[in-house]
Amino acid sequence: MLTPQQKLTELGITLPELKAPPANFVPVVTTGKLAFVSGQGPIKDGVVAVKGVVGNDLTLEEGYQAARMTVINALSVLNKELGSLDRITRFVKLLAWVRSAPGFDQQHLVINGASDLIVEVFGDKGRHARSAVSATELPLGMAVEIEMVVEFD
Repeated sequence: MLTPQQKLTELGITLPELKAPPANFVPVVTTGKLAFVSGQGPIKDGVVAVKGVVGNDLTLEEGYQAARMTVINALSVLNKELGSLDRITRFVKLLAWVRSAPGFDQQHLVINGASDLIVEVFGDKGRHARSAVSATELPLGMAVEIEMVVEFD
């Protein structure tokens, strides 16, 4: 069985170094055995890499890829905080927003970009409760924002 880091390497994914948050909050707070990851977005090198409205400027597939990029950033936050992704024992909950065009109702499929990757890397430990909702605007024009709660040892 591969470790989460080995699985990421097999998938060709390198966890990025993240910049400081753009506002007055911390990327993650741990208490007891839970880590609460603040909302992350599809950011690369400190810049929003995927801006726009899914169902208007962006296709469902582009939204899916934005969600995947977003969860990679969230994993980077967790890796830095916990010292290793191997410490994660369970993904508890994802709360995700999709900047959506009027009438677009496929937010659940967009956020599969995050959920699919988590399950691929963590197996059954990655199965989680989730909400995927529409937003008319997101900070910095991001197409997707995701926060999560994980349990760790």
